[in-house]
Amino acid sequence: MAVTSSSSMLLLRNFATAGKIAQSFRANSRIFSTGELIRVLPRIGSQRSICSTRAVHNEEAAAKAAAAVADTGAPTIFDKIIAKEIPSDIVYEDENVLAFRDINPQAPVHVLVIPKLRDGLTMLGKAEPKHVEVLGQLLHASKIVAEKEGILDGFRVVINNGVEACQSVYHLHLHVLGGRQMKWPPG
Repeated sequence: MAVTSSSSMLLLRNFATAGKIAQSFRANSRIFSTGELIRVLPRIGSQRSICSTRAVHNEEAAAKAAAAVADTGAPTIFDKIIAKEIPSDIVYEDENVLAFRDINPQAPVHVLVIPKLRDGLTMLGKAEPKHVEVLGQLLHASKIVAEKEGILDGFRVVINNGVEACQSVYHLHLHVLGGRQMKWPPG
């Protein structure tokens, strides 16, 4: 399909819609590709939605890549943080739980809370009765983090479970988010 006149140029006001119909979104934020048609889009207002579409694509790609190696038993980045092989900004730690700031925060406060021992708990969907205690400890640690961060009056705890939820590290972790007005519905 070829478009010859400039009046036929595809105008998109909402890149979220473009993301649904695009087969690929090139690194250059002004190029949009669907099959044979490649058009340079005019700059429309803010670049915010362009970045948002690119970020969603990157999160989905990271989740798919992580899932491919999820059950190999290899150490995750979180195992390396627990072992202090990789530095992190620790917010809370006890004998079973570690909480540290996310390196890609999605809110003014964005802290990850993880169990120190994975014990097969790569995702919430793999929880077994033997994990009940550590799951409770993770929630309690989330509350302690919210207190320490001054967001106890309003925070969100998120667990991404699997590829479709964009889980990118297969070591169960809770996201404690706050410091701004949260919206509903999320996602």
